[in-house]
Amino acid sequence: MKPALFLAALLLTKLVIAQDDARFSSGVITVYHHVATDTPPSTSISPQDFRAHLNYLQENDFNVMSLTDMVEVLREGQEVPDKSLAITFDDGYISIYETAFPMLQEFGMPFTLFVSTEPVNNRQPGYMTWAEIREMSDAGVTIANHMVTHPHMLERAARESREQWLARLEAELLAAEATITEETGQSHRYLAYPYGEYDPAIKALLKEQDFTGFAQNSGALGWHSDFLELPRYPLASIYANLETARTKMESLAFNVTQLEPASPVTTDASPRVTLQFDTNRFDIGHLNCFANSQPITMTWEDRSAGIVTLEPQMEFNTRRWRYICTARANNSSRYFWHSVQWINTSFPE
Repeated sequence: MKPALFLAALLLTKLVIAQDDARFSSGVITVYHHVATDTPPSTSISPQDFRAHLNYLQENDFNVMSLTDMVEVLREGQEVPDKSLAITFDDGYISIYETAFPMLQEFGMPFTLFVSTEPVNNRQPGYMTWAEIREMSDAGVTIANHMVTHPHMLERAARESREQWLARLEAELLAAEATITEETGQSHRYLAYPYGEYDPAIKALLKEQDFTGFAQNSGALGWHSDFLELPRYPLASIYANLETARTKMESLAFNVTQLEPASPVTTDASPRVTLQFDTNRFDIGHLNCFANSQPITMTWEDRSAGIVTLEPQMEFNTRRWRYICTARANNSSRYFWHSVQWINTSFPE
């Protein structure tokens, strides 16, 4: 091949890889809790709606893969098939065993259960037993860590020092992992943060213990994601609606870095945040950010470098909230999606 033609082919190959990179390095993780109609609405999806989700995934050629496969493939910088999705459940509620598990077996779809061990150990009403969890484990379900007591990990006990607080969390994390291993033989060192709450110190603890962390802030994950706070889409209550859920299921991962602040924990009712987006992956003119469905003021610090500061004009008086940024993918009806998590611990649960 002539040098000029070789160079042109090389440039074309790089262009195709750059275009494909945005799509094929993306995965989505969904999270459910109750699959029932007689449980708290904020964490519940009806069996009818859950079946509709599974039907949509099957009929629209999604690659529903195990969480372990998705995480390890993306961590290694490898490609996952387009429209790859992993299904997870938190806590260990009985409806997961009685309703969701048979449905997922019917559809042949793998899933992960993040279990808090104390309610199961205590045979707390509304939770599975270890025999039921072992049955799921034997059927190929991934069983992972959701702490012992499902604590608010950011909360310190009275007169508890920082060192004592972190030591307590470490002990509980490792105790839950040991129980799961003893009961099921599984140990993936995956933690789903209870309530989706964490901060840099908790992330550092997970890193020291070689754990992967899973949050509840929405968005797709990719090669460049922070594997100590991987996003998951909660699909309960109003978010169980298939019309909105399918947009999330089909979403793509930004390559985005939060420049400041470093922590999601804040006492500010209207915190600002500075993000840097890799603008090679999408048309920067398509980027929009929202809070409570209202547009957030976006100030470009360096547009060519993709650095933007978000300054909402509203105040938030809840314990947890998010800013959401999306951008339509070029020549597609799909969206890149990223959310910024905020936690104000001065508000009760």
